[in-house]
Amino acid sequence: MNKQIGYFIPEFPGQTHTWIWREYQAMLDLGMKPHMISTRCPPTKVVHTWAQKAQSMTDYLVPFDLKDFVNILIELIKAGPIAWWRCLSVIANTKNISFSQRLYYLVLVVMGAKLAWLARTQGWSHVHVHSCGSAANIALFASILSDITYSLALLGQLEDFGPNQEQKWKHSAFASVMSKQLLNSVKDELAGFLPKDVRVSPVGVNLDEIKRQTPYTPWQEGSQCRIYTCGRLNIAKGQKYLIESIKLLRQQGFDVCLQIAGEDAEAGNGYRKELEKFIQEQSISDYVELLGSVSEERNRQGYQEADIFVLPSLKEGISVAVMEAMAMETPVVVTQVGGMAELIDNGVDGMLVPPENPEKMAEAIAKLLKDKELTLSMIQKSRQKIAAKFHHRRSAQILLESLEQLS
Repeated sequence: MNKQIGYFIPEFPGQTHTWIWREYQAMLDLGMKPHMISTRCPPTKVVHTWAQKAQSMTDYLVPFDLKDFVNILIELIKAGPIAWWRCLSVIANTKNISFSQRLYYLVLVVMGAKLAWLARTQGWSHVHVHSCGSAANIALFASILSDITYSLALLGQLEDFGPNQEQKWKHSAFASVMSKQLLNSVKDELAGFLPKDVRVSPVGVNLDEIKRQTPYTPWQEGSQCRIYTCGRLNIAKGQKYLIESIKLLRQQGFDVCLQIAGEDAEAGNGYRKELEKFIQEQSISDYVELLGSVSEERNRQGYQEADIFVLPSLKEGISVAVMEAMAMETPVVVTQVGGMAELIDNGVDGMLVPPENPEKMAEAIAKLLKDKELTLSMIQKSRQKIAAKFHHRRSAQILLESLEQLS
């Protein structure tokens, strides 16, 4: 087996890509030689300590320089008319896209040619794509233009990754999905188009790095309660519902404050503005703080200092942030969406609440604040759960097994 593979992540390194860096390190430990590839540099600055190193070792498909145009032309000529026709057939057979989108797919063919050139010159014959969006189309076109194979990783709901899913999956060598819920979903939606090897591969955390420096102390009545959450600022992350929960808890007499770590896709000029306005309208500006993009170290500090971690998402695969909080032995309250029930046993190692329901979320937070025995029992079992089922080497090992079967 050729252990050199392309490791393809869109807009890498991004603020939520810490788990990808962990998986990359685990792949190295297993003797694999992944070559980092990305579509382009992320539009927002990343503050993680490893980000600069990661960026320096990543090959970006765009922007093109003059040498790229020469290499791309060579790859297209080497591929020949039959490969060109197959690429055009893929574009023609893609359902529910406009004429302008079909023209954009021609750009993806060109990017696929650059990916094929990178594979040939760097000596790898397979690319693993951490996306089912445009990056998967690029890998599909690269496989048509050359002899490389590709695999997919599905980390969220299929509907979020755009059109052409049937062809992306049909031509892939194998695939992984983050949860059993996602596996059932793709089996229903893509019946007849899936590769033979589709595995559940939850990402995980490095327990050697993510651990408490001081024991967790339950909240004491009369002191301020610190709530922490993290994730990109986006309507799908449900931050507004958590803010409403904070207001309800304060009305019930709990002295709670909330820190929200993360930034929007427009470097603070997008959904953040809407959240800031909402916080002012709710008249709780003194108790809700938007931290912006934070480093991995600052995020761990947030877990450790919090009395409770809350994830109010409207949809998820399985949240890495919740895994990290559980590994840090911080009690968690999480919306029951996507595959979250595969991570949390409700009332045993975390609390699950319905999405878009600030009342139920406030009720679960209040229950943990009042019941110290339950809280202490939950955090002990939560770290045990992560150690048993969601450690960071698991996904790298599953990827290696699929590659070995492929060869």
